[in-house]
Amino acid sequence: MKYGILIVSHSPKIAAGVKDLISQAAPDLSITTAGGTDEDKIGSSLEKIQQAVDDNTGDEILAFYDLGSSKMNLEMLLEMTDKKIHKYDVALVEGAYTAATLAEVETPLKDIESNLKPLKIK
Repeated sequence: MKYGILIVSHSPKIAAGVKDLISQAAPDLSITTAGGTDEDKIGSSLEKIQQAVDDNTGDEILAFYDLGSSKMNLEMLLEMTDKKIHKYDVALVEGAYTAATLAEVETPLKDIESNLKPLKIK
């Protein structure tokens, strides 16, 4: 199974930066981003998240976010899509990087998730 990575951030620059970082370690994964509002301001956009999910070619998507409304919009999308998406409440950069490097070498999901546990945000 091929996993894709979804990065949701309030900042278009943070989303792009995280993608740049993890793309170096996981060049074969589909990594899509939803950064900022529809006007590319600081904030979150359900439409951008939907587009990023639609553009992701992973069989299942591992999703990471930064702040409250990004989480809220991502959770709304989870209820609206048929795609299998796993949302992780972990540190954005470290979590996405960890998951991407493990998914790149086709690590089983349970092992990826076990490596994400120490990065959980409470």
